[in-house]
Amino acid sequence: MSQIRRRKREIKSTTVQDAEYTASLPIRARVGVGQWVTYVLGAYLLLVLVQFFVFNENWKWETIFSYLFSKVIIEGLLNTISLTVLTTVLGLIIGVFTAWCRLSPYIVLRTAAVLYIWVMRAMPPLVMLLVVFFFGALVPTLNLGVPFLFSIAEVPTNQVISRFSAAVIGLAIYLGAYAAEIFRGGVLSLPAGQFEACRSLGIAPIRAYQKILGPQLIRVITPSLANEVITIFKNTSLVSVIGYAELLTTVQTIYARNFETIPLLMVAVIWYLVLTSIAMFGQSRLEKRFGRGFARRKVAPKTGEVPTASGSLTGARK
Repeated sequence: MSQIRRRKREIKSTTVQDAEYTASLPIRARVGVGQWVTYVLGAYLLLVLVQFFVFNENWKWETIFSYLFSKVIIEGLLNTISLTVLTTVLGLIIGVFTAWCRLSPYIVLRTAAVLYIWVMRAMPPLVMLLVVFFFGALVPTLNLGVPFLFSIAEVPTNQVISRFSAAVIGLAIYLGAYAAEIFRGGVLSLPAGQFEACRSLGIAPIRAYQKILGPQLIRVITPSLANEVITIFKNTSLVSVIGYAELLTTVQTIYARNFETIPLLMVAVIWYLVLTSIAMFGQSRLEKRFGRGFARRKVAPKTGEVPTASGSLTGARK
């Protein structure tokens, strides 16, 4: 009888050891048929792209590289960058003010903000640019005074609105409407209790946004806002309709003379890719900077343990 009990304890001990050994094994994803199909499709797509871009002489890569860093292209690129930076800064200022009006308790400010956003959403950016550029045809002089009564000062509209200023104003007005909704969404995403806590502690609104609410707001709105800024890079090409010489307009001027359309368009595409990559890198750094403390924890696949902020592991097996 004692031998039977001893044998049962040995079997139970062996079973527990096997279970612990099995639980300690690393978990590896099974490579199924679908995974191999995606490998084959990826390899096929890579070969097609290499044949299309590398071994297709019609791209004329020597022409592309000869114009890529030419003086006239670099001047157009700098015009695109300056136009994008000024448009973004002015558009974000308009967006912040519009979002503040949209959330204001005063019905006049709320109504004005809603009408502005409504019109900009309905109007294509190309139409907005043309309206600003030809604003002098509607209003020949800009007056400061009381309508229908008297004017204190006035200046010809065409002296204020040049091709560059029309491009900046038109794109900034367009960006401001979309940025306002992104800012408003960010503010609404914050818990109402935080606003009440700041007021109850006597913290001024500017300081509350600077120290408490602002970092959370930036973390929420960064992906959407970065998408709008990157879109502005591409929308700067629309200013060619008013004759401003940015990157795409410069490229169009060159290939209208030498008929090398595809190589010169590739020059513009390469520089747009560079600018977009820089913007996306800045976005990722900004998200990492303001996302500290909000990153999702990953469960260790081997033991089921959860890493903590201090780097130690917690769980059943440690």
